[in-house]
Amino acid sequence: MMSVVAQNTEGWVLDAGSLIDRGCSRCIRFKDHKQTSVSCHFKKQCFNVYKSYGSVNSSAAANGGNTDVLQKTDKLPKKRKRKNGDRNQGEVDSQAFHLKIRSVILDGTKALVSAAQALGYLNGLTDPTEEPLPSQECNLAALCDMAKELPLAEEQGEHSQPLTKGYGDTSHVDLFSLVTENAKDQGSVVSLMGEEYIIPPNTAFLLSDFTRIRPLVDYGRRFDLIVMDPPWENKSVKRSRRQVKLYSFLPSTQLKRLPIPLLACPNCLVVTWVTNRSSHLRFICDELYPHWGVQVVAQWFWVKVTTSGQFVFPLDSPHKKPYEVLVLGRYRCSPENTRSLETSEVPVEDQRLIVSVPSALHSQKPSLTDVLKPYVGSEPTCLELFARSLLPGWTSWGNEVLKFQHASYFTVTRTDDGDGSTGILSSPEDVGDARL
Repeated sequence: MMSVVAQNTEGWVLDAGSLIDRGCSRCIRFKDHKQTSVSCHFKKQCFNVYKSYGSVNSSAAANGGNTDVLQKTDKLPKKRKRKNGDRNQGEVDSQAFHLKIRSVILDGTKALVSAAQALGYLNGLTDPTEEPLPSQECNLAALCDMAKELPLAEEQGEHSQPLTKGYGDTSHVDLFSLVTENAKDQGSVVSLMGEEYIIPPNTAFLLSDFTRIRPLVDYGRRFDLIVMDPPWENKSVKRSRRQVKLYSFLPSTQLKRLPIPLLACPNCLVVTWVTNRSSHLRFICDELYPHWGVQVVAQWFWVKVTTSGQFVFPLDSPHKKPYEVLVLGRYRCSPENTRSLETSEVPVEDQRLIVSVPSALHSQKPSLTDVLKPYVGSEPTCLELFARSLLPGWTSWGNEVLKFQHASYFTVTRTDDGDGSTGILSSPEDVGDARL
């Protein structure tokens, strides 16, 4: 099952939930020294974004709708009055960037949405479900803070550990100082730190914060693709006391300390998600990538649409834009290697679009596995930094690396009942208590 629904010269339309399901559709659940076959599917209501935010009146869709009309009919929140009505330099720069790429976003999204709708996708929901979103308080970052008081495990030459032993035993697992591997070709549903998590097949991960990333380097693997979604500092979020507890920040300058040269293969494709602040984009292109020896090769755009193909925000909204930027670069370890590799590498086209219905869960990005395949070879080694979920075949690192793998985000279905029937475990309580 491919996550790419439609594709043309402008980019791709993704079904973000399908790739999650692909990695978890066949799992072994371990409980009470028994193992049972189950199928896990990410809860559909997380991708039921069927109405544009801040707009109950808008009928202008990305598939040809007039965004000028969209802008006029939407009632956007009034901006806080300033003593000085002039825009600051950051706002001026952001508006100039928006005007530069506006036609790329509008025309490309129109073509991609039309292609997807011709295949029966992005045609809206006839009966949108109103089921509540999963709400799991993630304490992983706090656990990482506490783990910093513990010494790093110093096994003789050991830098990784299996996820399970025997009948799914995970009591040996040190999540904070060794890379944990699920080397099986099936996913595993296991108990970690007293909670149930779904771990995709052929996956490796390290749960740690920025100060304890060394075990990932010692793991010894070099990567053909590195994707990162840094926790960019956000003034509007910082002002909210409620939200600041849920979101940790990393100053831009600290990103330079990431050991990319120790993790990247020659010619590695490095992809960074960027918020719509012009200062962040400039920092990546002018400071961060050059500091690592990464050459910028393209800028792509993730365009967020509803299930009926509308922009989730008005395209010209001064408050929030319906797109985010990705900066793609190639790691150039030395001039000699660069010349030899450039002749064989697949060129990365500039200004491609990735169109998808966004997750309603904060900070969950779509997987780039399928769209990046042509640029990284047939069997690439892939790493995600600042990850909040796991991908089959990938290595992942972050202080919330298991966040969206928690069982509460999945519907778990038994597939090997003795009477031939199946049963749905629809809540984390069911997942924990059912005798499979």
